[in-house]
Amino acid sequence: MNNHQLQQQKVINKIEEQIKANSLNFSTVSAVEDYESDPRICLTSVHLPNEELKGQIRELLTEPLRKIAPDFYYYTSDSLHMTIKNVRVINNPPHFEEEDVNQARKVFSQIIPQHKQFNVYFYRLLLFPNNLALLGTSDMELDSIILDLDVALNKAGIPDDKIYANSKYFFSNITLARFNTPPSKEFKQKVKELSDSIKFKPYTINSVTLLSCNAVFKNRKTIETWYLK
Repeated sequence: MNNHQLQQQKVINKIEEQIKANSLNFSTVSAVEDYESDPRICLTSVHLPNEELKGQIRELLTEPLRKIAPDFYYYTSDSLHMTIKNVRVINNPPHFEEEDVNQARKVFSQIIPQHKQFNVYFYRLLLFPNNLALLGTSDMELDSIILDLDVALNKAGIPDDKIYANSKYFFSNITLARFNTPPSKEFKQKVKELSDSIKFKPYTINSVTLLSCNAVFKNRKTIETWYLK
């Protein structure tokens, strides 16, 4: 593991400390009763994982957890995604209009094809107050993509309105489930057990898709997909 990944892990560890102290200082999605029909919409960019990774997540992580807590909302295979770069946080009404979408498309068209494919190294699960996520460190290219997009989105007049845990080191995450009741002790213990046993091989990010959707990837409108070099 290189120094960059160690710095990413430090950010993740700090987030875990904030969760335990109930003192989160970054944007999160509040719980709702019915996630699928949630009218809150965001404008964001994601990578859609391949079938192999989705199958591993389902078999090794979500199915064992579903047996313990079947009433939580678990992401379906076609809704699993890795956020690359937020543009407008989730809200009802949306924080963006058609002109913002058009500007964002221009920015992504300019920036994404200039960047290279990169690897993500999934290594742990993390329980947030209202959701469970699979987290991974990454190659430095992810930070480079995010920071280049930040500059270009600011110049285009549509700065990212999300509050981040760290403005220098970013990491990858895939939300696996969302809660509307607190997880049980048994569920938390199973999450720890599964987290300790994760052995995913490096995963290559080769594309970025701009879209709008709600927190569980429903009410989705795909704008465009670009491929990394």
